[in-house]
Parts: sequence; C-alpha cells; structure tokens
Amino acid sequence: MESLTRDAANDAVALPLHGLVDSHCHLDDAAFDVDRDAVVRRATAVGVHTIIVPAYSPSYWFRVREVCARYPELNPAFGVHPLYLEDREAGWEDVLANCLTDAVALGEIGLDTCAGAPDALRQRACFTTQLAMARQLRLPVILHARGCVEEVILILRRFPDLRGVLHSFSGSLVQAQRLIDLGFLLGLGGALTHPRARRLRATAERLPAESLLMETDAPWQPPYAHLGTRNEPAYLAMVIASLARLRHTSVQEVARITAQNARSLFSLQGIPQ
Repeated sequence: MESLTRDAANDAVALPLHGLVDSHCHLDDAAFDVDRDAVVRRATAVGVHTIIVPAYSPSYWFRVREVCARYPELNPAFGVHPLYLEDREAGWEDVLANCLTDAVALGEIGLDTCAGAPDALRQRACFTTQLAMARQLRLPVILHARGCVEEVILILRRFPDLRGVLHSFSGSLVQAQRLIDLGFLLGLGGALTHPRARRLRATAERLPAESLLMETDAPWQPPYAHLGTRNEPAYLAMVIASLARLRHTSVQEVARITAQNARSLFSLQGIPQ
C-alpha cells in the first residue's frame, strides 16, 4: 500500500497536466521568502496555473495582497481565522471589506476546538459576522473546521444562499453530504496521500467529483512522499494522482473536473483549460 502510494505520487509530476488550481496555499508565508519565484515556476511547470492564497490574520492581509500582486498565478482571499481573533483591531470589518474588493473569496474563517483556542462564543460571533459579510458581497467562503464540523454545518444553515469550500476536509461521508446539500465543496490535500488516512480515503472515493477541490495548504500538510519537508503547490499533482487511483479513473479527468469546480466557485476568468 505504501509503495503504491509513493509510486503514484512520484509518477504524477511527469504527467502532462494543465490548468490545475491549488485552491488553498499560503504562498505569502515566510517559509517561501527565500525562493518564492522558484516555487511559482515549479508549480507552473507541472500545470498549476492558478493558486488561491487565503489570508487568515489581519496582520497578513496586506502581505497577501502584495504577494498576489507580484504573480498573475495568485488570487487572494481575506478573512479572520478563529485562532487569530486577537489580531483584530478596531474597525477591522471596514478594513476587511476594503481588502475584499479584489478578492476571489472571504477566508480563511471558521471554528476551532484545539487546546488554547479562543472562547467559543467569540469564535462564533466573528464567524457569523464574516458569513454575513460574504453574503452581502456575494463572495464564496473558505472554511476551517477543526473538531467542530457539525457546529459549522448548523451555522451555515442560517446562510442558505452562501457557497464555499470546507478546506482540508476530514469529516465523515454523512457530514460531507450535508455540506454538499448546502452547496459547499470539499477541499482535499496532502492527507489524502497518507495510507493510514483510511476513513478520509474511503470517503473521497465515494464523493461526487463535482463537489471536490484540490489543495496543498502549503507550506503545511505535505503529501506522503514528502513527509517532514516544506510543502509547495507543485505537489498538487501528487494529491490529484492519489485521488485518481482511489477512484479508479485517470489523473487527467480528476484534474479537469476539480479545476473546473474551482473556476466556477471562485469565478476565475482567463484560466488555462
């Protein structure tokens, strides 16, 4: 099983893919400061022509905007992650609304139950404020839900006209279907390539292809073939190859459908097909 997964991942890089969309990549992160140009070139070389870069803290909103302005492949999103509530200052909503004028989505936002996370009430208040803003601006949302998928689903039901993606999905098939029924897509990344991620792999095998996005979450969550190293968008092909193998279909077909899903959700124009 492990060697099979590694072989699929390694083979994927050499395949003639085109027009791929990395739907979640923090290319503004300091981990890329020394070689960001080369990282973007490597991504383009394997067919990743579009990268969504979500800002998760007000401290990084302008950093994301500046990095995206330098590369035509990058598209920004802005939001307040539940673990970064303390980074907000007075008037943060107005600053966020201004940033969103040239964004493809509002995010990364959501809820988190990890140790040391901010108070749940404060998280929910910030989350719902941003969902309302996304609805008003008619933007899709990029969601984070660690240990609280059910609560996120309940809150989303109060915003039935919203669309978006639950990034780094790791829930059950039942939860996936509830999100799909609400009009949300599911983001799959490096975790899918790990042989021990049995539930996630079994779920991904059964989900409708039209409800899936591919992501790296770089510089974090590297695929199995690159454990212990910095992740980067060029590795997206490995995630696609893993999903194709699980679904017994071609890599090119998975690449085509998931890229089209991203283009539709984020209203991306002029993206190579």
